[in-house]
Amino acid sequence: MGLTKEERAESAAQLKRTGQCNCCQAVVKVYAGDLSVDEESLLSLASGFAAGMGCMEGTCGALVGAAMVCGLKSKGKAVPAKTRKLLAKFKEMSGATICKDLKGGLTGKVLCECDDCVKNAVLALEELE
Repeated sequence: MGLTKEERAESAAQLKRTGQCNCCQAVVKVYAGDLSVDEESLLSLASGFAAGMGCMEGTCGALVGAAMVCGLKSKGKAVPAKTRKLLAKFKEMSGATICKDLKGGLTGKVLCECDDCVKNAVLALEELE
């Protein structure tokens, strides 16, 4: 029996919280058994998205990881439309999609902590299915 969406989201957050994975890696790792790519390759692919794309300047790494999983699970079919929904749901849940905005880089006000971004990315992805 597989994990519930809440268990999968918490597992991903725990990977991030304990420093085992960056945000992007935490999201892809909890889906490793469901994908056609081995876990080591997934973690390597996701390794460049720590602190968001471009080290807080760009898209949240957790959201990038969710988009990667979406593409792999969908085998490339209708992925742009699905990722548009994923992005909108993540923004609704987290308050932004850009790491710098999520972490309050310009305002000093944190909108969503990394653990919660990871959870939200998994939960948003689960809503697509």
